[in-house]
Amino acid sequence: MKMERSYLNKSSNYNKTPFVEVRNEAYKVINGWSAIAAKLNKQISSIDKKKKIVVIETYQGVIHEEVMKNFKTELQYNRFIHVEELMLSVDSIKQMVFPDVTNDRLFGYLTRLVIDSFFDDKKVSAFRKKIEADTDETIILYGTGAAYVYSNPDLLIYADMTRREIQLRMQQHLVDNIGVKNRNVEDWMLLLKQSYFVDWRVCDRLKRKLLNKWDYVVDTNIQGQPKLISGKAILEGLETAIQRPFSVVPFFDQGPWGGQWLRSICNLDPEPDNYAWCFNCVPEENSLLLKFGNDFIKIPSINLVFRYPVELLGDPVHSRFGDEFPIRFNFLDTMGGGNLSLQVHPVTEYIQEKFGMHYTQDESYYLMDAKKDAVVYLGLKNDVDPDTMLRELKEAQVEGETFEAEKHVQTWPVKKHDHVLIPAGTVHSSGKNSMVLEISTTPNYFTFKLWDWGRLGLDGKPRPINIEHGKNVIQWYRTTDWTKSNLIGRVEKIAEGDGWIEERTGLHEREFIETRRHWFTKKTEHYTNDGVNVICLVEGTQVVVESPTNNFEPFVINYAEVFIVPAKVGKYTITPYGSAVGTECATIKAYVRF
Repeated sequence: MKMERSYLNKSSNYNKTPFVEVRNEAYKVINGWSAIAAKLNKQISSIDKKKKIVVIETYQGVIHEEVMKNFKTELQYNRFIHVEELMLSVDSIKQMVFPDVTNDRLFGYLTRLVIDSFFDDKKVSAFRKKIEADTDETIILYGTGAAYVYSNPDLLIYADMTRREIQLRMQQHLVDNIGVKNRNVEDWMLLLKQSYFVDWRVCDRLKRKLLNKWDYVVDTNIQGQPKLISGKAILEGLETAIQRPFSVVPFFDQGPWGGQWLRSICNLDPEPDNYAWCFNCVPEENSLLLKFGNDFIKIPSINLVFRYPVELLGDPVHSRFGDEFPIRFNFLDTMGGGNLSLQVHPVTEYIQEKFGMHYTQDESYYLMDAKKDAVVYLGLKNDVDPDTMLRELKEAQVEGETFEAEKHVQTWPVKKHDHVLIPAGTVHSSGKNSMVLEISTTPNYFTFKLWDWGRLGLDGKPRPINIEHGKNVIQWYRTTDWTKSNLIGRVEKIAEGDGWIEERTGLHEREFIETRRHWFTKKTEHYTNDGVNVICLVEGTQVVVESPTNNFEPFVINYAEVFIVPAKVGKYTITPYGSAVGTECATIKAYVRF
């Protein structure tokens, strides 16, 4: 049944802006600073109290200069306090976070700090006493941690921020880390590291407590184009999403090894030289687009995990991972490009000890497309000598020598629809001229590059190499024979019926993700089995996802799109649709084994 077809230079209906529509006319999006201020001023005036306290809580990455300038100019108040004034000194904060930030360019330790840790107890205590003594005033508390400084305001406004936009702002040196003035640091990756290991953890711990209390949410992801909507509207949007299959908003990045497949298939801007990545299901990184009437609000998709962890993940998955989304899908494009870096991911005990992460980055490569010369580097040669390999890696790094990867690492020819398994500790790389759907566990920060083919990054600097970390986690027994038996060609037919075949394609026994591929020409039945499903259409132009009991509206998916089916959905079907009717389609589905 496995029809082979290349999608290069073919027309595509790939949807770059999927959304969840909230059909409630009571919810209106307010656009622009003046209109937002007018709405909030009216709300503040309606509070029947002499003393009114308004909290504007901000996620790290909000551009304070823009937001404060407009609120201070437009809102009606007696006092406006930026709560940063109540924080510890910059030097004290730097000293406090250093054990988690470390002096490594890339890696730190997942912090256990909370927002309280950043504030001076004496300043906060004195401020609270002063507020309690004040009468007949409208006081606005603004900034990251404002909701900690005063936890029971008359009006709570939350300025949220997507991580994709935060990273773009860091590259432009527009934002600081919490409590410090460091936006102009030469290497913006240091800002990202501190956010990943400290700031986002701290902000998320506070956000979890506030989600149900938001009166209004401000979307400032597009500079100069702010939007306001009620907290109830956001919560209804999340409730709508949890009832049905949905997609998060994908984003695309260039890379030194990037290719041309994504440009063609996903209808991307022709200007960049290449596209290396597409992040299409990484809820910590991706956004969720909510539609209200003719307007859209963009929020971090992780908000859905925080609000409905059991309904989204299912009881067994939630009991193991809490409110973390454990499955990650993304594309790696080397079609007409170069090899990925030669790399390895930390084994579980290493990532726990060194970085404070409780599970590791196991992964796999599903080949969406491949040219005849495509290969993957996977595992080591049977005769590999660890000392020689490590010595030559270090010489290549220090002395600028060329590292002969094929001397030590096994290469395997791959073709479209192959699925290669990569448990943590396995040396690997995707070679040029392939298009990979990477199906992995969520920790997406912990890649130890061993060799990067002598390239520079897009910033003109050498990309970070981590031989010292890598040598501690390489599983040297994973040589040619072991890899062939355990990681290559592990496809097993599970079941078949009228117009469909189900196959198990992975992952390895050490990995907690299971993957199933369905080939079908007719309607196929699926069931979440009390666990979240993540699915990509890997063959065929279009399918429709439906509820047998009409619990959600039909959901159309185009080739290469990824979608999430919440555990709560239960039964659903997938059927060829539109131009795909009468042709063979295929999906790859991932879920957590339990």
